[in-house]
Amino acid sequence: MILVTGGARSGKSSHTERLAAEDCDHVLYIATSLVTDDEMASRVAQHQAQRPQHWRTWEGFRDLGEVIRHHLQPGEGVMLECITTMLANLLYEESAGAEPESLDFAALEVILLRQIDDLIAACQQSPAPIYIVTNELGMSITPQNRLARHFVDISGRVNQKLAQAADEVWLVVAGIGVKIKCR
Repeated sequence: MILVTGGARSGKSSHTERLAAEDCDHVLYIATSLVTDDEMASRVAQHQAQRPQHWRTWEGFRDLGEVIRHHLQPGEGVMLECITTMLANLLYEESAGAEPESLDFAALEVILLRQIDDLIAACQQSPAPIYIVTNELGMSITPQNRLARHFVDISGRVNQKLAQAADEVWLVVAGIGVKIKCR
């Protein structure tokens, strides 16, 4: 498992696509975004246009360990983009749109971590190279609102867990990838 992290618009996607293309002729691209408006549709279209056309795409954000276990074709690698979006979608789905002040973030984090633990287990069991993109949210100011603060905290703990399990970790800044862990 190779984890690629960095800030928004740092070049994580392009870097990860290059890594995957160097190692794999065929890739299952797991897209965790939901298209909710025209801007998001435009972002998704940009990502689709920049990756190889022969890569297969699976769209969803839940039970990604099962996707890795059951949807890979022989000789295929995996690129998962992105953990942060996956977490946001899961958090929204699990909280059912409730007001942030009423949410039990500890209980929600347990649910999210089950998904991450299963993903890590699937990655460790798979013979396929797996590239995971995530955002490094903790390098900025602490957000003012409760939901955003908890989301940054949960994302940070998830990233730490993924980095511990990963064989390689890359940090991408200004389009330049720096390997920060190699097993």
